[in-house]
Amino acid sequence: MPWWDLRSVFVFKNFRCFSQSQNGLNQRLETSAGFSQLFRPLIAHKKHQQGRMRDAHPGSHTVSVRSHGVTVASYTVRSHGITVARTHLNDWLILILLLGIVVLLNAVHPFYRFVGKDMMEDLKYPLKSNTVPIWAVPVYAVLLPMVVFLLLYFRRRDVYDLHHAILGLLFSVVVTAVITDAIKDAVGRPRPDFFWRCFPDGKEVYDKWGDVVCHGDKNVVREGHKSFPSGHTSLSFAGLGFLSLYLSGKIQVFDCRGHVAKLCLVLLPLLLASLVAISRVDDYWHHWQDVFAGGLIGLVVAVLCYLQFFPPPYNDQGRETYAYFRMLEESQGTALAANGENANANNTCNAEVQIESQQNNRNNNTFTGISLSGDSGPTVEDLESGRR
Repeated sequence: MPWWDLRSVFVFKNFRCFSQSQNGLNQRLETSAGFSQLFRPLIAHKKHQQGRMRDAHPGSHTVSVRSHGVTVASYTVRSHGITVARTHLNDWLILILLLGIVVLLNAVHPFYRFVGKDMMEDLKYPLKSNTVPIWAVPVYAVLLPMVVFLLLYFRRRDVYDLHHAILGLLFSVVVTAVITDAIKDAVGRPRPDFFWRCFPDGKEVYDKWGDVVCHGDKNVVREGHKSFPSGHTSLSFAGLGFLSLYLSGKIQVFDCRGHVAKLCLVLLPLLLASLVAISRVDDYWHHWQDVFAGGLIGLVVAVLCYLQFFPPPYNDQGRETYAYFRMLEESQGTALAANGENANANNTCNAEVQIESQQNNRNNNTFTGISLSGDSGPTVEDLESGRR
């Protein structure tokens, strides 16, 4: 065989090897394209779900936790209000029960303690009307804080904060009312104007033991035995004290930055409650001990009810509710679990692709070796015969 034929043989062999390698490369590309076509709907579905999650709560703010890479959307009344209320259904039922107890305590006659003639010297203050009427107490102690809660809700869009603030406020006021009315009925202390309630005409009447025999209006006399503690004061400090704690947590009064304006804003509700308490003494409806005890009861109950739903105001996380942090932990756990599943799925897909590519490479190498071994025999014989 001439030398040019020998060169053509080598060129033909190289061309076959090149064509086989090209075929293997095309097969790998087709395999990878097939995998991409296979997982493309899954990727598109995942992106679609992420878009739906971003658009699930339009107009609501989000709280980003950068340390864990989790973004938690706040919930509105329309989306989760009923769910939150159902979660605390037992609390609302207990609240209704406490309201019934308050009505029952107001219908019960208080204890009529002994009032002698020499005791009347401190009970002859004039009978005056209330500077702060009884109907005004729910307005400034309940409705005013609720208005503040609603204003902050429209700004933050957090139904947990709104629900827990309202529920905590109502519990603070109602529990204080139960405690105050129960003590009023049990103690039965006369008011400073008891003389004119008992003797409207100024004519004193006593029985053989020296106790008073009142001939005034029965309802007026019964109300005259409810001096201790002050109901106006206790309810004022229960509602406005809760509002003060709520504001101190939201605006971070105790952030060690020295903003006195924040402190003044927080003290305004307490100042209003103190003025109501002073008016009760000025109207001669209560002794100073009654007002002091009422304010203490209302403030203690407000603090206890506030801490049931919110962290302490001096806490760095005092802005949010305990329910928010529970929801945040659940969201973090869900996100971490989802990330782990996605990582496992990606690793599985990569492993399958690598296995397929390795199998293709092995097949290509096998085919190439067979073709070379099959063509080498005749070529060497041809070369030897040519030489001969």
